[in-house]
Amino acid sequence: MSRIADAFKNGKAFIPFLTCGDPDIETTEKIIREMVAAGADLIELGIPFSDPTAEGPVIQEANIRGLASHTTTDTVFDLVRRLRADITVPMVFMTYANVVYSYGADRFISTCEQAGIDGLILPDLPYEEKDEFMPLCEKYGVELISLIAPTSEGRISMIAKEAKGFIYIVSSLGVTGVRSSITTDIGSIVSVIRQSTDVPCAVGFGISTPEQAAKMAALSDGAIVGSAIVKIIAKYGRKAPKYVGEYVRSMKDAIR
Repeated sequence: MSRIADAFKNGKAFIPFLTCGDPDIETTEKIIREMVAAGADLIELGIPFSDPTAEGPVIQEANIRGLASHTTTDTVFDLVRRLRADITVPMVFMTYANVVYSYGADRFISTCEQAGIDGLILPDLPYEEKDEFMPLCEKYGVELISLIAPTSEGRISMIAKEAKGFIYIVSSLGVTGVRSSITTDIGSIVSVIRQSTDVPCAVGFGISTPEQAAKMAALSDGAIVGSAIVKIIAKYGRKAPKYVGEYVRSMKDAIR
C-alpha cells in the first residue's frame, strides 16, 4: 500500500496546503511539523512560482513572499529530505507543469522519489496531456494526482478510471480562495467516480470552516484546505506554526 493510500485508511483525511518559503523555509518546516502533530493525514506543498494560474490572491501573495525569501525548487527538495528523517505522513507537490519542465521532468520526478515526495498535482496539466509526465511518474513511483472539476461532466469516469493516489475534486469554478458556500453537487460527482474506481477522492477549493470541511468529507473521503491556512501564515508570519497547528486540529476534529 502506498503512503497516499495509507492517508485514507483510517477514516476521513484532512489535507492541508501551504506555500513553501512563506515567510521563510525555516518557518515552513515548523508549520509542517505542527500540521503532522495536529493530525494532518497528507500534506500538499506548493513550490513558489511566478505565475500560479489556479490560485486566487491569497496564495498568489504567498508565492510572491516565497520567491522573495529566495525559495527555489532545490530549497524545497532539501526541506522534504530534512522532514523525511522522522516524518512518515505522505507529502505531495502542488505545482505547475512549467516548474517541472524548467527543472527537467526526469530530474524533477526522480528527485521527488529520492527526497520522499509521494505524488504530484499539476492543476494546469489537462487530462489529455498527462502522458507528458505519467511514464516518468510510473518509473519513479510518484503518483500523478488527477483533478476533476464541476466542468468535467462527461469526462469524469474516463479520468477516474486512470486515477492514481487520490482524486482531487475541485469544488468550485475559478481560482483557489475561501468561499462562503459551496453549491456544486459534490455527491453526484463522487457517485460517478465510484462507478469507475475505488481510488479515494478529496474535495478542495473554497473550504475554510470546520462545518464546510465536515460537509465535504461526509460526501467524499477527505477535505483539502489551502487559502484559509495561507491567510493564517500571512497574519502571523514566523509565529504562525502554533496557530496553524490549532486550526488543523480543529478541522481534523470536525471531519472525524
